[in-house]
Amino acid sequence: MRTRKITNTTVDVTELGFGASVIGNLYRVTPAQDAAAAIEAAWDSGIRYFDTAPHYGLGLSEQRLGAALRDRPREQYVVSSKVGRLLVPNEQPRGVDSEGFVVRDDLRRQWDFSRDGVLRSVDATLERTGLDRLDIVYVHDPDDHWRQAAEEALPTLADLRDQGVIGAIGAGMNQSAMLARFLGETAADVVMLAGRYTLLDQSALDDVLPAAREHGKSVVAVGVFNSGLLSRERPAPGMKYDYKDAPPEFVARALAIAEVCEHHGTPLPAAAIAFPFSHPSIINVTLGMRNQEQVRHNVELHRRHVPEALWDDLRAQGLIRPDVPTRNSAENTPEKGVRVVADGQGH
Repeated sequence: MRTRKITNTTVDVTELGFGASVIGNLYRVTPAQDAAAAIEAAWDSGIRYFDTAPHYGLGLSEQRLGAALRDRPREQYVVSSKVGRLLVPNEQPRGVDSEGFVVRDDLRRQWDFSRDGVLRSVDATLERTGLDRLDIVYVHDPDDHWRQAAEEALPTLADLRDQGVIGAIGAGMNQSAMLARFLGETAADVVMLAGRYTLLDQSALDDVLPAAREHGKSVVAVGVFNSGLLSRERPAPGMKYDYKDAPPEFVARALAIAEVCEHHGTPLPAAAIAFPFSHPSIINVTLGMRNQEQVRHNVELHRRHVPEALWDDLRAQGLIRPDVPTRNSAENTPEKGVRVVADGQGH
C-alpha cells in the first residue's frame, strides 16, 4: 500500500488508515474478538496507520488497539491519539456512557487543553495502549477552546515533538475554518479533517485546504462517507448525514452522484474514498472499521481504479465544485513523499 509523508516530518502514513472509534463500541457493542480480527485484517492488508483517542469508548479503543499492536514491530506502524479530553472518575455514574459509546460510565470526560492536561493525557494514553510512544498527537475538537488549545496545548505538543517524543502534531475537528487557523497560526504539522472534503461537501476548499498548500502542511481526511450516506452504492432515505437523518435533498444529490459513478463502473463508496486524494495536501483517508469484513471491503474499494472522467462528469453536472483539483494537479510524485510498500511490510 502506498504511503505518504506528513510534510516536514519523518512520519509516513499509509494512504488508508484504520479509525478505531468503532472498536470503542461507538453506537453499539463491538465484541473484543471482532476488534482484534479487524486490526489483524488491516495489518494483513498493508494498513499501517491507526488512529484512536481517549474519547472513544472512555479509553476502550486505546486499550484494544494497543493490545492488538503490542507484539508488532514498533517501527512498522504509526499510531495517533488525541488530547483535550481527560478521563477522570465519574462521581455520578448512570451505568452507560452518554456520548454515543456503549460502555460503562465509571469515567467521564473533562475538557483540558492546558499544558498539564496535555502531558497527563499523553501519559494516560501510553499507559492504556502499552505503547512506548505516539507518532502523531492531535488536539481533539477544540471548537470552544481555541485560545487554550493554540496557546498551551499546541506549544506543549511542539515541545514533545522537538524532543523527539512525538513525530508530528496537529488538530482534529469536524469544522474546517479553525483547522485553517491551526495550520496558519500554530506549530501544527497536520490536521484531521472530518466530513468537510467529501463528494457532498467541499467547503474545505474555502479555508483549510488553501492554508495547507500555503504553509506546506498536510491533511488527513476522515468522515468521507458523511456518516453513512455515501457508504452504499445506492443511497436511500433514512441513511445518516453528519450524524443525523439525511435531508431529502442530500439523499437526492447522493443518488445523482451514484448514478454518475455507476455510469463509470465505479461503486459510490469507492469514489467517496478516492475523492479526497484529488487535493494534493490530503495524504490519507482514515475509515472506521468494526470487523474484518469491513476492513477487507474498504481495502478493496480503496484499490479500485476511479477514472478521471468520473470527476469531470461530476463537475460538468454541478455535483461537485468546479474548483475541485484535477488528478494531474493533485498527483504526488515520489519526490513529494509518496512511496509504495508491499502489503505486510513497512509503514
